[in-house]
Amino acid sequence: MSIKTNVMTGKDFKFPQLFLRLAISVTMLSAVADRFGFWGKNSAWGNWENFENYTRQLTFFLPENLSVFSAYAATFLEILFPLMLIIGLKTKIAAYGTGFLLLVFALSMSISLGIKAPLDYSVWVGIAAAFLLATQKEFYFSIDILTKKS
Repeated sequence: MSIKTNVMTGKDFKFPQLFLRLAISVTMLSAVADRFGFWGKNSAWGNWENFENYTRQLTFFLPENLSVFSAYAATFLEILFPLMLIIGLKTKIAAYGTGFLLLVFALSMSISLGIKAPLDYSVWVGIAAAFLLATQKEFYFSIDILTKKS
């Protein structure tokens, strides 16, 4: 008896794959919105200064100027990768980039705050989701699929 299993790359999984791209993207863009004060009282940082202080805490092992640079670099990438994922432009690169960016974040959190912090914020789940997305053969509802050469 043969059991047919669906994999995430199958035709029945177009919408879950799109949902995964959107969920990763919205989560990352929400964090960016927080550091610019868009969430008001429901924020973790609430402003850029608090975010820089948090970044310095996570990157205590770096010189201060590199720590500040990492806050700007992380923010740039946390805007770029989600936008790429939303529109489906170079989706594989954006998914791997997101996975590695989150991995650096999780490791920094683990070193400076302990292993519980990235677990509480589901950073490892985000990493797994990004790397799972990166392994897909096609990216439905994307610019990538429109520009794919037959």
